[in-house]
Amino acid sequence: MPGGRPRAFDAEDVLDRALEVFWWYGYEGASLSDLTAAMGINRPSLYATFGNKEQLFRKVLDRYFAGPGAFAAEALDAPTVREVIEHLVLGAVELTSGPHTPRGCLSVNTVHACGSDSEPVRKEAIARRMAGEAALRRRFEQAADLPADYDPGVLAQLVHTVTDGIAVQAASGHTRDQLERVAGLALRTLLRPVG
Repeated sequence: MPGGRPRAFDAEDVLDRALEVFWWYGYEGASLSDLTAAMGINRPSLYATFGNKEQLFRKVLDRYFAGPGAFAAEALDAPTVREVIEHLVLGAVELTSGPHTPRGCLSVNTVHACGSDSEPVRKEAIARRMAGEAALRRRFEQAADLPADYDPGVLAQLVHTVTDGIAVQAASGHTRDQLERVAGLALRTLLRPVG
């Protein structure tokens, strides 16, 4: 039987609290003191359970993409190109301007707000974002209903540009109503009738 005391906390629960701290303050803005206070654990427990701050953040990104950001992967299962794009654009509004979440997107904020000391974290966020865009491109490539004059790769990049823009606008203080109006116009433009 292994020695040592059993953990006195729920690792999943404290990971959710760390996610909130990183989402509010960004990777660099979240201090270890902020994290341990929010998580309700001490530094030795943080290190023993999650590793260092960078390793904790990687686990938080996993949690983010499986939780609040899961709409992006779920959108790929929508039956039509129109529904995939609607799910992504409207999901971005929901994610970034919800009443109980920080404004903006954890992933977008990480890409834009990390200095050279945090380059590995920034590269990790970029790699995950690129994988999401590649998955969207593949979904469009397989779509029987994609208009012939749409390039799947360019459309995937455009949709990501729109959703990233929504995240930046939300972080800048735009209201949910404003973001929904922008999303509506973006959808009408992206999903124009072809014929």
